[in-house]
Amino acid sequence: MKLADVEDHMQKSVEATQRSFNTIRTGRANASLLDRIVVEYYGAPTPLRSLANISTPDSSTITIQPFDRGSVNLIEKAISLSDLGLTPNNDGVVIRLNIPPLTSDRRKELVKMAAKLAEEGKISIRNIRRDAVDSVKKQGKSSELPEDEVKDLQDKIQKLTDKYISKVDGLLAEKEKDITTV
Repeated sequence: MKLADVEDHMQKSVEATQRSFNTIRTGRANASLLDRIVVEYYGAPTPLRSLANISTPDSSTITIQPFDRGSVNLIEKAISLSDLGLTPNNDGVVIRLNIPPLTSDRRKELVKMAAKLAEEGKISIRNIRRDAVDSVKKQGKSSELPEDEVKDLQDKIQKLTDKYISKVDGLLAEKEKDITTV
C-alpha cells in the first residue's frame, strides 16, 4: 500500500464525516438536513433529493416541492418517521418544514450526535492506519522492504493518522460551535 493511497483514503474519511455533520441541524434551515431522508417510492428506497426540489426561502423554513404530486404523502411520511424531529406541513403541492429554535436540551443531544459521528470518522481513519501498517509489516516479513524502511513507513503512516484525526477534531469543534451558538 502506497503512502499516497493511505492519505487519499483518510481524506475521503474526513470528507464523509463532514457530509455526516451537514445532516445535523443547527439553529437555521439548511437543505442538507434532508440528505439522509430516503423515501419508499414505488417499492424502491429513493433519496429525497431525487424526488423533489428542496429550497430554503428563509432561515427558519425548508420547502420541498416534489416532481410528482403523487409522492407528497410518501415524502411527508418519510420525514415524519426520520430522526429530524420536524413536523412537515403539506398543502397538497409543497411540503414546508418549519425549523424551530433549538432548546438547550436538544442542542446537547445534537452535540452528542456530532461527537458520535466524529468518533466514527476517527475509527475509519484508524482502520485505514491498521490496514496500511499490516501491509507494510507483511512486506517487511517477506523481505520486500528493509527493516528500517518498515519503521520509517510506520512512522509516516502514524503522522498521517494524527493529521487527519486532528482535522476531524477541528470539524467537530466547528460543528459544536454552530450547534451551541444561539
